[in-house]
Amino acid sequence: MVYQTLADEGRAPSPGELSRRLALPQSQVHDGLRTLAQRHALVLTQDGDAIRMAHPFSAAPMAFVVTPADGRDDRRWWGGCAWDSFGISAALDLDVLIDTACPGCGGRLHVKTGPKTPPPGELAVWFPRPAAQWWDDVVATCTAIRLFCDTAHAQTWAHDTGQHTGQTVLAAQVWSLAAPWYGDRLTATFRPHSREHNQRLLDDLGLSGSFWQLP
Repeated sequence: MVYQTLADEGRAPSPGELSRRLALPQSQVHDGLRTLAQRHALVLTQDGDAIRMAHPFSAAPMAFVVTPADGRDDRRWWGGCAWDSFGISAALDLDVLIDTACPGCGGRLHVKTGPKTPPPGELAVWFPRPAAQWWDDVVATCTAIRLFCDTAHAQTWAHDTGQHTGQTVLAAQVWSLAAPWYGDRLTATFRPHSREHNQRLLDDLGLSGSFWQLP
């Protein structure tokens, strides 16, 4: 229900709404949300009283706006990061437009992509920290996984801002990762992936070495 509400309406259901729609006590709903957060199936707000993210969707404004590419569907979503924005397209099986800005030059990036349409080959994505640290502060991690005009812009920006622990990956490679990582989010059988499953996805796309080792 959380994912479907985000997909249909671009917002997360409140605990009270979940309680009403599921006919469950709010205490049970809160316990369930905490359990899902512990399993990294979603992210709660700092106070733990609402849903902050359910990857690839964000319930709060972030640096990426994702809209259907056909222009006839007025839904819109906040993408937590470049990877999540590709993930929204994968989860919805939908061609989308992604709007953001390159941190390196400030230029607008207006990217059309979809399940069968990779982003332009020159675009690059910055990952700020090793995979083992992503969930230390997952909102901060997502906030920093940004899309750049190209690899040169990403590397120059990282140097100028003293970012020494990250890596740059071509956006098309991140797009390829989004489909198997997020493509099943809206299926009735979805369960959080195991660490081993996700590690295989990274390895299969050539994202290997110590930087990409999950905890």
